[in-house]
Amino acid sequence: MGDVRIGVIGAGSWAVSNHIPVLADRDDVDLIVACRKGEEPLAFLKDQFGFEHTTEDYLEALEHDLDAVVVASPSGFHFEHAKAALESGANVLCEKPVTIDPKEAWELDRLARELGRHLVISFGWNYRPIGIEAKRLMDQHGVGQVQHVMVAMASGTRDLLTATGSYEGAAADFAPDWDTWTDPKLSGGGYAPAQLSHAMGLALWLTNDRADQVFSFMNNEAARVDLHDAISIRYQSGATGTLSGASCFQAANAVDLEGEEWPRHQLQVRIFGDEGQLTADLERDFLWLYREDGLDEKVDLPDHAGLYRCDGPPTTLVDLTQGLEVPNRSPGDLGARTVEVIAAAYESASAGGPVSASVT
Repeated sequence: MGDVRIGVIGAGSWAVSNHIPVLADRDDVDLIVACRKGEEPLAFLKDQFGFEHTTEDYLEALEHDLDAVVVASPSGFHFEHAKAALESGANVLCEKPVTIDPKEAWELDRLARELGRHLVISFGWNYRPIGIEAKRLMDQHGVGQVQHVMVAMASGTRDLLTATGSYEGAAADFAPDWDTWTDPKLSGGGYAPAQLSHAMGLALWLTNDRADQVFSFMNNEAARVDLHDAISIRYQSGATGTLSGASCFQAANAVDLEGEEWPRHQLQVRIFGDEGQLTADLERDFLWLYREDGLDEKVDLPDHAGLYRCDGPPTTLVDLTQGLEVPNRSPGDLGARTVEVIAAAYESASAGGPVSASVT
């Protein structure tokens, strides 16, 4: 089909650090339009990456006959921006969390299917070697009936979520806007949407399950949003689960390997079934499937297999738009299932008891 005409709505720190450079490195992509607030950063985007057009109006951006759109605006605007992009005829890569309201997330999934468009959610770990291999093990062998899922995560977001600093991976020339992360109307909350959405995007992809009930405690300390989360989940399959998240200091991340861009996130996903268990330790590049029938596989992973990178989602967006038969490892329904957990966690913390998670 020739070069893919791409627009970026919400060309902020993460888009400048990750999505735009990945797209700019491809010779089958034309960077047509960048949309964000501020004349000075728009001028930088045009000069640095060669966008043909810049604008502060996302509707104007969508008038440029785009084949694909990256939505990396604050989470509170994702539904509005992604919906308009899909309706304009474009395939869409949407940053996580795909929305704040799970009903809106399911609406985007429905709309993409109805229009025959591709909707990719920005869950980078699903495209990393450890995520791909974990999915292979679960699909080929599994652990029998899943009975319990443990997800534990910590990452260097304390400065960001307390509005005192940045985060590893932020663009040097584009400091993150603290309100994007710490104003619940824009962000949906704190650590849960900012980080635990990643973890649930991996765990729910591996189990193909969906939350039924959620009970949570949250600790804000003196911040506007939650820094630490303790969440219990009952899944529709009947399995139970825990989801634990903590904001740590950047220097406290335990594994910092030579040749990596930043320290590892402390992330483990453990899935227990009636026939075995799977352990994925992304901090230490460790993946193990044990089955009672004798299968005992510790996967030989490449270096940096668990390091968070997010080149997979934008690459997949372009490949799908080109008509290539590549897997979408982070589809719209997965994004909606993660939003159900995050939204229910805040509702539970406010109500002081378990709440229903499923909205459709």
